[in-house]
Amino acid sequence: MPFYVAHRLFAAHDRALAADLADRLAIKVGPDRVFLPFCDTDEEDLVAEVKGRRLFELDRDRLGHLDAMIAILHGPSLDDGVCMEIGYAIASGVPVVVLTTDFQTYSMTEAGTRLEFPDPILQAVATRIVRVATLGPSPLPSVPGQSRFKGFQARNAAQTSTAIDTAIDTLLDLPGRVPLPTASPVIPGAAVYVEPSPYLSRRMGHLAESLAGGGHTVVEPQRFTAPDPIAGALADLAAVRAAARLLVDVSGPETPPGAALLIGAALASGVRVAAFQSYPAFTHAHGREPNWRNLMIQYAVDARLSSDEAALSWLVA
Repeated sequence: MPFYVAHRLFAAHDRALAADLADRLAIKVGPDRVFLPFCDTDEEDLVAEVKGRRLFELDRDRLGHLDAMIAILHGPSLDDGVCMEIGYAIASGVPVVVLTTDFQTYSMTEAGTRLEFPDPILQAVATRIVRVATLGPSPLPSVPGQSRFKGFQARNAAQTSTAIDTAIDTLLDLPGRVPLPTASPVIPGAAVYVEPSPYLSRRMGHLAESLAGGGHTVVEPQRFTAPDPIAGALADLAAVRAAARLLVDVSGPETPPGAALLIGAALASGVRVAAFQSYPAFTHAHGREPNWRNLMIQYAVDARLSSDEAALSWLVA
């Protein structure tokens, strides 16, 4: 079983960072035990009738059968494909190390608990978090004519190098498969869990009311309002895995990170998932079909819905 390197795919510097990490990990465990998406799915040369779906299938087939995952997440806008992969791995008992060099921490209120990520569910489920938040040491005093930008580049390169090596050491120190973090769900088995988008929460609140008015038992997130956001996040994860269905608003520039993670956990747990998106925006990549969301999200869900009526129909289908 391999080690899976989950990372943002869409820019050269992200792929280069992940390749550096994968190469260093391969030196320690052997190249055949490291899987690097995009690289190892031969994305540039892959030919398939529906290329995006095939890429999703190749990655999903590996996610539940890993020794461990190492996931790279930086900044407040977290890659939804990576978050979905984390959710799938965690729900499959795979330990996950999350690597970040973000120098910010986050909280639900001004004086609230400080968190490593904007959504507390990522901190709640990660087996380990490696956070290297400061630049490397200052270089030697500059000499006349030497660019200060080179010195700053060197400090960032040193920070990245430290983060990668620390994350790999942490990964190799992990135990085997780990029990899923749990909290007892206090929901009926036939409930539908409704996850709003932070970009359009008012509309999703209306949808939850509409579903409840249609006779459905609706469960909504706890983690953003609970006194203990980590406990609330674990309760949300347990509720999703115990629900009959998961309905997620994926509206916004990308699927919100917690929503993406819950989609992955639901898929691994056999819970049917629908995405609610009134106004889709499509992405286009060479050789792929148009995607209305990250392909790991698009192909994890059973249906894409755009109205209250469609949601009600899906729940009885």
